[in-house]
Amino acid sequence: MRSGRGFGKTRLGAEWVIGRAKHGPFYPIALVGQTKADLRDTMVELGESSIMKVSPPWFMPELQATKRRLVWPNGMIAVMYSGDEPDQLRGPQHGSAWVDELAKFKYPAETMDNLTLGLRVGERPQAVVTTTPRPIPVITRLLEDPGVVHTVGSSFENITNLSPRFIERIREQYEGTRLGRQELYGEILDDVPGALWKRIDLETNRVREHSPLTRVVVAIDPAETVNPDRGSETGIVVAGLGGDRHGYVLDDISLYGTPAEWANEAITAYNRFHADRIIGEANAGGDMIEHTLRSVDSKVAYKKVIASRGKQTRAEPIAALYEQGKVHHVGMFADLEDQLCSWVPGEKSPDRLDALVWALSELMLGAPEYSKPGVARYA
Repeated sequence: MRSGRGFGKTRLGAEWVIGRAKHGPFYPIALVGQTKADLRDTMVELGESSIMKVSPPWFMPELQATKRRLVWPNGMIAVMYSGDEPDQLRGPQHGSAWVDELAKFKYPAETMDNLTLGLRVGERPQAVVTTTPRPIPVITRLLEDPGVVHTVGSSFENITNLSPRFIERIREQYEGTRLGRQELYGEILDDVPGALWKRIDLETNRVREHSPLTRVVVAIDPAETVNPDRGSETGIVVAGLGGDRHGYVLDDISLYGTPAEWANEAITAYNRFHADRIIGEANAGGDMIEHTLRSVDSKVAYKKVIASRGKQTRAEPIAALYEQGKVHHVGMFADLEDQLCSWVPGEKSPDRLDALVWALSELMLGAPEYSKPGVARYA
């Protein structure tokens, strides 16, 4: 089930699971979400369309959080799994499964492979996959599988249940755009003509593990505003340089948030990945980035960078490194990769892309053309 935002695919998945729990087959059900938080917030407990919110009172499951499972009054069990940890699905067997937002998983192919190998009990084991689409191999494989029933829906098919303000806003911002075709109408789009990055390069060079790293940096591209309706996100990307002199994109933690919020996220990543410094674009925030970071952690290692040339000039060498097979994404970063493969030079470059370019420039482009203590200027 691929559809636009607000179509009701989460409600569809939850109702399908409840129906399987009621009527069988009476074998364990797998609930597979993008992350543990998505499992809890969207699929199981907190979301308006989650299983526990739409279950009838007389058939309400018990959430056994420490055991990662739901148990219904008739004894049926659903076990929760995270797409961040596909190896959890090695071994367990199920008769049914609901996979939500597969196209955004960090390890989508591995997760589906392990799930499919365990979907093996009962006369007719089945899975439902609800997702906003992206042109990644696992989605293409499902569409080409003759055993898969494929349904498409648009955001506007559920218009009577959506906020008029939401409909007005998405029409104003996304109607007639490529992003709108994907996020509102559920279309799977090919690469944008003229885009510097190609999905084939991302897929060819994607890895599960990185080589030993000699450096790790966290790069920040601050948003102009924290209003998610009109502004951009703050781009925060973590990247490392391997002993093989290849670059490895380790995480994308970009967010809509206040300066205090993005500073906390960046410093948390800095500590978690044992980074040697945080990189920030002075053009965008002057000394504000450093001041905000040091208000959270006065000892954080920080380096501001100044753009001396246009964004296309900065981005082209990094895109070339991808073409040469010298940059690898450790897992999949759906939103970042959408930005990379849809940005055409001349357009306003998006936040995640800018942060990625700064991170990999610091790690891979060698000595800057101009530097002084604490400042770097890249061609």
